[in-house]
Amino acid sequence: MTVQGLEAAEDRPVARRPGPLASLRQLNWRTVPPLLVYFVAGASGFAAIAETFWVRERLGLSATALLELAAWLTVPWTLKMVFGHLVDTVPVLGSRRRAYILIGALLQCVASLALSAAAAGMTGPAPAEAVYVAASLLVVVGLVVQDCVADALTTEVVDRTGPDGAARDPEVVQAELGDVQVLGRVALMGGAFTVAGIGGLAAQVLPVATVFLLGAGIPLLSVLAAVLLREKGGVAAEGKAAEAPDGRILGGGAAFAAALLALGLFDPPFAPEIGLLLSLGVISWLLRRTMEGVPRQTKLAMAAAAAVIFAFRAAPPAGPALQWWQIDVLGYDQGFFGVLAQIGTGLAIAGSLLLGARIVRLPLATVLAWLAVLGAVLSLPTIGMLFGLHYWTEAHLGFGARTIGLVDTALSAPLAQLGMIPMLTLIAVHAPPGRQATWFALVASLMNLALQAGSILSRGLNAMFPVARGDYAELPALVIATTVAGPVLALGAIALLGPWLRVDARPQGRPGGGEATPRR
Repeated sequence: MTVQGLEAAEDRPVARRPGPLASLRQLNWRTVPPLLVYFVAGASGFAAIAETFWVRERLGLSATALLELAAWLTVPWTLKMVFGHLVDTVPVLGSRRRAYILIGALLQCVASLALSAAAAGMTGPAPAEAVYVAASLLVVVGLVVQDCVADALTTEVVDRTGPDGAARDPEVVQAELGDVQVLGRVALMGGAFTVAGIGGLAAQVLPVATVFLLGAGIPLLSVLAAVLLREKGGVAAEGKAAEAPDGRILGGGAAFAAALLALGLFDPPFAPEIGLLLSLGVISWLLRRTMEGVPRQTKLAMAAAAAVIFAFRAAPPAGPALQWWQIDVLGYDQGFFGVLAQIGTGLAIAGSLLLGARIVRLPLATVLAWLAVLGAVLSLPTIGMLFGLHYWTEAHLGFGARTIGLVDTALSAPLAQLGMIPMLTLIAVHAPPGRQATWFALVASLMNLALQAGSILSRGLNAMFPVARGDYAELPALVIATTVAGPVLALGAIALLGPWLRVDARPQGRPGGGEATPRR
């Protein structure tokens, strides 16, 4: 396969293009458990709107403090390789899959109950801010653990050999893995779509504590996934025995976690930046050891692809100040935020189903370049409203801020999820048998570091253009800066590393493998 293309090589016969709903062919009882886990991850945002208003109105956390918290909450995702290695190598009560799903679901439930208690003022001497931070961390850890299992299962539900034991066509395997990743994105967005409108309505009519309490029931679907999962002798359906734990990954990960915890506790100058560099170093070292024995050209191609995706995902967000402005100036309320979320996720689902099967067969650089440019272009309506566009449209065209917000959401919603599909396919294709969760977690941890880098960039831009509640004079400059930064990072990386993306990098040890060669 090609890292750039995730498509058939140009010197091979052109395969028939897949239909718009081709990915649905991979929907079966083997894929249901990981899809349910992804659905729960999407639905975990049920209380997000209520949480936004509660944090804004009741907690004494500034925009900078919330951005710093967002950066630190990416740390469990950065440590995903440790959780993934545990899932692969350390059975819990004889299970390497089901038990971890149940542990993650329990953590989610406990976090929601803690938030409910904090919103109801029932945490005793513990301040609500501290409970909020602790609960946010529990939610993230629970989601990371379940995500590790689901990621591993998505590589196991596609057979690499036929009933006769012969290896299957690698491009057919690649396409099926890509289709499973499309279904995973659809399940994730389906969860978000299902709860978006309900969550907004609940935030409007119910006490915040009740909304958090209802959210504690969502992880029950993960429990159902654990029940449906076919697991024999402590391993998943593929039937591979657990490997021995690798002390380098577990010990290094523990030391890594301790270092990040020390940075958080002692808060030295530039702590998030130090944490990011430390994380990059550790994950790069582990990836290098994991890829020992892989041909040099393949390593370079994979590294170039990872760097380009990293740059794409490191686009800095504007931060909470933009949402505060939408609440205070545009008059967006809980119900309208719920409508926006539901429309956005619904269209993202449609976009993934209609375009996902084709996306996984297109060049990676082409997909990310177009998505970066389109993302910037579709930010223009928001920038326009910061300068009063909605007043002009209301006076001359009869529609105002809410209509512009709806149209903008409709157009931009599918972009982020479409960018995830080729990345996840690339990871799944190269997952080594027996260590799927470890491999997926290592590469995904690197990609999640990009979000931390984006948060750090956003924090710097927020410091350069400070915005306080009710004082939005610097907000236009902040939003323009973050909008420009995204495509500059992505297109710069593609221009610099593009040549290395055009090499053949088939998975080693599978049919069609071998030394990587440049594409013609």
